[in-house]
Amino acid sequence: MVASYGMLDYIEGSVIAAVIVLNIVIGFVQDYRAEKTMQSLHSLSAPIATVIRDHGKVEKIKAEELVCGDIVKIHVGDVVPADLRIFEAMNLETNEALLTGESLPIPKNPESTVKDANCPIGDRHNMAWASSTVTKGRGLGLVVATGMNTEVGRIAELLRGKKQREGGPFKRFVTRIKDSGKNVLGLVGTPLQVKLSKFALFLFALAILLAVIVFSASKWRINDENLIYGICVAVAVIPESLIAVLTITMAVGTKTMAKGHVIVRKMQALEAVGGVTNICSDKTGTLTQGKMIARKAFIPGLGELKVKGVEGPFDPTSGKVFLDDAVIDGALANQNTELERFLEGIAICNLATVARNEETGISSEKSIGQWTAQGEPTEISLQVLAMRFGKGREDLMATGDWELLAEHPFDSTIKKMSIVHHHKGRDTIEAFMKGAGEVIVPTLNISEVRKGEIMEMIERLAGEGLRVLCVAHKRIHRSDAANRQVVEEGMDFLGLVGLYDPPRLETKDAVRRCKIAGVEVHMLTGDHIRTATAIAHEVGILAPAMPSALASTMVMTASAFDALTESEIDALPQLPKVIARCSPATKVRMVEALHRRGAFCVMTGDGVNDSPALKRADVGIAMGLSGSDVAKDAADLVLTDDNFASIVRAVEEGRRLFDNIQKFIMHLLISNISQVVLLLIGLAFEDAKGVSVFPLSPLEILWVNMITSSFLALGLGLEEASPDVMTRPPHDLKTGVFTWEVIIDKTLYGVTMGILCLASFVIVIFGANNGNLGIDCNHGFSESCIPVFRARATVFSVLSFLLLLTAWEVKHFTRSLFNLNPERHTGVFAVFHAVWYNRFLFWAVVAGFLVTWPVVYVPVFNTVVFKHMGISWEWGVVVGCCGVYLAVVEGWKGIKRWRKWGSAGRRINRDVEVGDVMEVEVKSD
Repeated sequence: MVASYGMLDYIEGSVIAAVIVLNIVIGFVQDYRAEKTMQSLHSLSAPIATVIRDHGKVEKIKAEELVCGDIVKIHVGDVVPADLRIFEAMNLETNEALLTGESLPIPKNPESTVKDANCPIGDRHNMAWASSTVTKGRGLGLVVATGMNTEVGRIAELLRGKKQREGGPFKRFVTRIKDSGKNVLGLVGTPLQVKLSKFALFLFALAILLAVIVFSASKWRINDENLIYGICVAVAVIPESLIAVLTITMAVGTKTMAKGHVIVRKMQALEAVGGVTNICSDKTGTLTQGKMIARKAFIPGLGELKVKGVEGPFDPTSGKVFLDDAVIDGALANQNTELERFLEGIAICNLATVARNEETGISSEKSIGQWTAQGEPTEISLQVLAMRFGKGREDLMATGDWELLAEHPFDSTIKKMSIVHHHKGRDTIEAFMKGAGEVIVPTLNISEVRKGEIMEMIERLAGEGLRVLCVAHKRIHRSDAANRQVVEEGMDFLGLVGLYDPPRLETKDAVRRCKIAGVEVHMLTGDHIRTATAIAHEVGILAPAMPSALASTMVMTASAFDALTESEIDALPQLPKVIARCSPATKVRMVEALHRRGAFCVMTGDGVNDSPALKRADVGIAMGLSGSDVAKDAADLVLTDDNFASIVRAVEEGRRLFDNIQKFIMHLLISNISQVVLLLIGLAFEDAKGVSVFPLSPLEILWVNMITSSFLALGLGLEEASPDVMTRPPHDLKTGVFTWEVIIDKTLYGVTMGILCLASFVIVIFGANNGNLGIDCNHGFSESCIPVFRARATVFSVLSFLLLLTAWEVKHFTRSLFNLNPERHTGVFAVFHAVWYNRFLFWAVVAGFLVTWPVVYVPVFNTVVFKHMGISWEWGVVVGCCGVYLAVVEGWKGIKRWRKWGSAGRRINRDVEVGDVMEVEVKSD
């Protein structure tokens, strides 16, 4: 543009300026929409607060919606949403290192008072501060400050000014210049964005080199023509719309994932999730429905209870309880001491609440039918079982006999929970405990023979796919209530309860799709090994028949896995598909073992202790419904529905995004390569004055790069997932988008396109006009320039139409354009269905085709602005070039399919059964 104005070519300079402004406006609008999309997605992952409003109604709202006077519930793993004055607490401790620098958690005491108004905030033990995390216990607090009025908000206000850089004045100046330079050069953002920005800088350097070649060809006698020609070659090698199209494509990808119940917290995960090779998933609520039902219970002295006919898992009136085929009810609980004590245990040693749904407003409590529940699925099912006999927690508390003395919370490392109450009616101190059988049974006050019988019963129930909990009880002295070790030792056995959590209906198909896609699925669960094995078989993670060499290592307990050294783990033929009684430390070891095998893994988690594993995994995924705030902060993605199938959809979307980036990069670079070939060889076309004649005018190059190619590339970025996206192995993230297949294809197609453009110019000039290149045809139109102007129009049309064809051809790197989607459409008209599926790309191609005609034929506009003119018989050359190009591309794809090169070399072997579905091993030739 500057060169055109400098040479007083105002028309060309003005048109170039208009094209640049148009491209800037379009890019701004697209980037603005992408930014708005990202902001809306960030709001979905905003911190959530649990508040009590409307006469005791529990609701979950965004933390920013809290107001002073709200009552907020906090428990382990929560990030405190506002400054709270604690008025009820049970073993509550918070980590305030962010605010006070104190490395150890601070115990909270609601009865503590502060007499000094200037008391340091670290000593105010009746306060929980915003942004601190709950490391232990639970509590209720009154909101006294929100937002910028909180203590952490005041600190943020102080830091709102200039960000202080470390070092002296010179170092700060250099750092500021360095940061500004990175921003200008685009070297900030996700790894892929940075990589493509570096690639763009490489192309910029190449453009300068090509300009130097042009000037060297004229022996550095630089005049108007040489300068413009050098600029044209430089412009031709740079894909101007590359970064803009990438930004828009990724924004659309995050929006698509949000619709699929996956919130992207870190953009690099969006690029990486498509390349995962292993998924390590929780069982409860992820592979299963997370709606547990107490199906069986064993009470010593009474027998085995069975619950049948349950339709609503939260409804204690749904279904019936049977004892030896006879229906029983609450009357039996009042007559049988063992049953009464067992029901007291599962109701009192329980933090869940279940109530009738009398909701009139919006609430985020779990709601099924007329009943709502809040708490862990395990505890909800136990509470419902107790309520069937009229012995629910609320029923017991309503008597006024139960006074809470101490609570020892559940911990995933010890897998048990205990609670101590004073029963006023009996004037006794009752201690109850529940947890994993293998943890509790060895501590019980019973004989070894009896312990063995109970463990056999646990094994039997677990083999039926039930999650088995053991319940125990004893009476203690009040002074021992706070001593967990004393409370939990030597208890009496109350019974067992078997909980059934049915697999999600979509889980089996999701696991099958993972196997087809070459992604291994591992179940890491806290359940009993028999329960985990039964569910793993049911959803297809484990095959019904395994080789004897693998049988002993496919299913392991966490203790057995942790007992292995790293070398022993690496020597295993395969890593375990199921790890039972899994602890957070076991998850970390599993991630490390996968990394040593070169795997790229996803790890799911919901608890505070899962944070290390989520951070070490290549992609950490937190549960949005049951996950703690700490886990969400450590994760890259958050599932809003806690569903395993959503992880698979995220993998599919990641692969689609990766494929589309490859497609539009290939399309843009094919265009650039063809123009460089054309313009460099075009240096040989000299007129009578020895001046090189442009095969394409500067405006034609800009038009093709910034108008025609940009919308085609954007359409390819919006391409739907190819039919085989989940039937091929994961892509290599180390190689990135520039695979050898992409490099060879773009070079072949680009050179072919450049040669055909060159051939069309030669045919018109030398075949029909005896090599007449006119005089001074780079500056304006004259009678002697008619052949050159017609040749340019031919080259422009050939280049434009070949780019339109390329947009459809690169939809798949190996499949024919005429058989792009054989899974959906076959026959003569299959091509029409395939190109119509992506409406944006279809209309971009149609628009590119239609706009070519006015550019070529509108009088004055064509000769003065674009320096070409209308053509007639030359359209035969255009059609011929399109046919040759189509034959070359289709021929090359056919060769790749025949030789099984590139992506055509990946095939599916359906020979191994998994359950009643096929386990598919993806192989590469």
